[in-house]
Amino acid sequence: MTKQRRVSALVGTTAFLFLAPGFFCGVVPWWIGRWRVHASFPGFAAVRVIGVLFMLPALVVLLDSFGRFALQGMGTPAPVFPTKRLVVTGFYRYVRNPMYVAVVSLVLGQGLIFGDVRILVYGLCAWLVTHVFVLLYEEPTMQRTFPTDYAVFKAHVPRWIPRLTPWRGSADGREPDGD
Repeated sequence: MTKQRRVSALVGTTAFLFLAPGFFCGVVPWWIGRWRVHASFPGFAAVRVIGVLFMLPALVVLLDSFGRFALQGMGTPAPVFPTKRLVVTGFYRYVRNPMYVAVVSLVLGQGLIFGDVRILVYGLCAWLVTHVFVLLYEEPTMQRTFPTDYAVFKAHVPRWIPRLTPWRGSADGREPDGD
């Protein structure tokens, strides 16, 4: 059963990666600006470099976090096939929502690279909608699903702004494995 669940988790996570972040970070910004390059903000090419610096680490964080959901959590980020275990390793040791932070960073990075204020506004709106979703659905669901573990995790790891040092504990009081 574990091997079958792991394969299902990998397939589901991969599909969800293309469906959700692929849509929000790829399709929507393309619809908004057709990926046309405009004059840089505020006329400095260095702003484009900042956009790249937003995007490259965000891509690593996104892929790593999705992989952890499948391999360690034995599930997907999709609510229809949730994880069996609370994931508290990798980038989750710095911030509770690394996938959402990565998605917003990918969108904002595109706005800076393309010099498109509409994509930047979309990125800020996407973060606001995500914030409301996390407050109203995700956090209450996590608290019901993993009551003790999530309370410990939540007490030590911030929601949006990453810690400077990784949290060294785990939800059950042990050191995290797999890092």
